[in-house]
Amino acid sequence: MAEPSGPAPDEIVTSPNMKHVANVPFQEPLADGAVGTDIAFKNGHAIVGNYNGFTIYNIKNPKKPKIVANVLCPGAQNDVSVYKNLLFLSVDARRSDDSCNSEPQNDGTKPYWEGVRIFDISDMRNPRYVKSVETKCGSHTHTLVPGKFKSHVYLYVSSYAPSESLSNCQPPHDLISIIKVPVHKPTKAEVVATPVLFPDGGFPGDPEWDINKPGGVPTEGCHDITVYPSKNLAAGACMGDGVLMDITDRENPKVIDRVTDAEHFAFWHSATFSNDASKVVFTDELGGGGAATCNPEIGPELGADGIYDIVGKGDERKLVFRSFFKIDREQTDEENCVAHNGMLLPVPGKDIMVQSWYMGGTAVWDFTDSSNPKQIGYVERGPAANPEEGGGTWSSYYYNGYIYSSDLGKGFDVLRIDDKITDPAKKVRTNVLNAQTQEHYRER
Repeated sequence: MAEPSGPAPDEIVTSPNMKHVANVPFQEPLADGAVGTDIAFKNGHAIVGNYNGFTIYNIKNPKKPKIVANVLCPGAQNDVSVYKNLLFLSVDARRSDDSCNSEPQNDGTKPYWEGVRIFDISDMRNPRYVKSVETKCGSHTHTLVPGKFKSHVYLYVSSYAPSESLSNCQPPHDLISIIKVPVHKPTKAEVVATPVLFPDGGFPGDPEWDINKPGGVPTEGCHDITVYPSKNLAAGACMGDGVLMDITDRENPKVIDRVTDAEHFAFWHSATFSNDASKVVFTDELGGGGAATCNPEIGPELGADGIYDIVGKGDERKLVFRSFFKIDREQTDEENCVAHNGMLLPVPGKDIMVQSWYMGGTAVWDFTDSSNPKQIGYVERGPAANPEEGGGTWSSYYYNGYIYSSDLGKGFDVLRIDDKITDPAKKVRTNVLNAQTQEHYRER
């Protein structure tokens, strides 16, 4: 089979309506072994997670982003969210203790720590570590959920992969952890609930599961959760299950509906609501983010986005499958490519998503018609000239007129889309943005 034609190594190519604006490579002390992960936004700053810690960028001039702070604090994967002056980071790696000077603790029978770290970023040039909260099986990701009162916020912690060899991650693990954080006394943050979402054990899958094939992954917790607080809804991507939840009672989320798809989904990874909460996009991370799945052999329905309508009312609401979306740009066998982190653009009357596809780049696509999704634009790099800089884009989010991308190997990218379909989003301005905490924007 001939290699697909495409960009040369490290060459950046775009659709006519998109462009690459800027890049800031990793810098010390985070450059050695850096892996860029998730992004949160506050006051014209982007806070980007990294397996080595996190970086704060000043993006008030998106064409010239500047590093404000580099904080060395290892602990995969340092998924981030922000609320007022508090920064939260997920640690899903066993560490010798909760400090930023900790070492990996590979023996799960010995004392170790993993969970959530909390920083005070009132002075963004000098973030201050104030608290840690240990959680069962660590924190692969977390989702910030505003409380009913402004005095506190919640974190829904997603974690998985229990084992009898891990002292703080014993099976079964059919739950999430909920941390309550007093905003003005973050040192009092604690786990207040561990609700079991799957009392029946969830999708059984295959005990000898293979993430490179659909249908084998058993549900043993959740990978990621997106909440829509104003509508009291959450969508959980939970390994072998896609879940719709009522979160009216923040400490007691209630599962409304649950779907599986053993024919197409390998690993339910993340979720995004439409603006009116009538749809959910679930992503499938076939290959775990390390495989080349954007090719004719895999096809358009695996490693893709599954679009579901939410039908019915109240506790009778159901998730109904409508279609798949996958980028149509064929990648080489050297390029890991699969659906990953993204968010909704604030375009009135439309459901338009920007999304990372690892080395498939960043895509902008429309799922207003849930049965007929369409791509609008893209930016991508060719295969990495230096294999140590490979991996592609982890998260791509829209913030105040620009798209910001966290690349596993290349650092921080700024992108822009100029298209009559998406241009209305440029009028929307927001101070704080956590992509997994969806806010409603008004239809105009």
